[in-house]
Amino acid sequence: MKTTLLAVSLMFLIFTMPAHAVSQAWQPSPGHTQIPLWPAPVPDAQPVPGPETLTRAENLVGGRPWAGVANVTQPTLTVYSPKSVNTGVAVVVFPGGGYRELAIDLEGTEVCDWLVAKGITCVLLKYRVPDSGPHWERDCHCEKDAKAPMALEDAQRAIGLVRLHAAEWHLNPHKIGVLGFSAGGHLVADSSTHWEKRVYPRVDAADDASCRPDFGVALYPGHLLEKTTQEFELNPTVPVTSQTPPQFLLQSVNDPVDSINNSLVYFIALKKAGVSVEYHAYAQGGHAFGLRPSALPISGWPRLVEAWLGEIGIIGK
Repeated sequence: MKTTLLAVSLMFLIFTMPAHAVSQAWQPSPGHTQIPLWPAPVPDAQPVPGPETLTRAENLVGGRPWAGVANVTQPTLTVYSPKSVNTGVAVVVFPGGGYRELAIDLEGTEVCDWLVAKGITCVLLKYRVPDSGPHWERDCHCEKDAKAPMALEDAQRAIGLVRLHAAEWHLNPHKIGVLGFSAGGHLVADSSTHWEKRVYPRVDAADDASCRPDFGVALYPGHLLEKTTQEFELNPTVPVTSQTPPQFLLQSVNDPVDSINNSLVYFIALKKAGVSVEYHAYAQGGHAFGLRPSALPISGWPRLVEAWLGEIGIIGK
């Protein structure tokens, strides 16, 4: 239990480290436009501490700072399309940040750069934060669920929208997956196990399309352990069944923020349910490394994902 509390405290510290606000709102690179996820009003809107803010973290990853987006009340999609070869595959990307903010470049735009280079359309979801999913509550020093599952609402809506626009965006509607880091990794599991029914009332035609991802990639995920006792059990809010789509999991043994037990219990549940799953555990790697290269073997994970997508028939080998 002491180890668990230490890990949660470290997670809180990492995502509340000093940062400098550099803008009032995040904007994608030139040539890309944010698409509103919801027509007004946004469901289950919750008050937030202030306006959306783009920050530059002082702690470095791969020798460089990373940008965070806080206080997101108007979620958006940004579509990054391949410039040459298009495989027809799309991946909705969920940046991490403890459901407090979004590591929008480290675990967002940099991921899109990699995916489009492989002929895969990247759809970056700027989902609502803070406290839109399970999170560490500073007042009680405990983990709490969100008052409303806003992040899951945004994820389900995003997958439906991508499938609705599949023809327009030159996509195969049967090859739409999700990929996320840390809290975003939890959101991968959440959206992969909650797709039979929307967690919000129907809004329009996008909600008639299936929100089941065709595959999921969860990297150093958190919030998958049973939250009450933190014993080696899967959180019951992630109801794995035989219909859960194929999953790829990766985490380091020395992750100081989200214990590797998070991915282990998810892996075991997937295996018991007969779900196709590939799991990679590395001795070293820490947490929140994104795609930035290092001397550690774990930084080669994108090639593992590419190979796995070929093995399950999503992209050609």
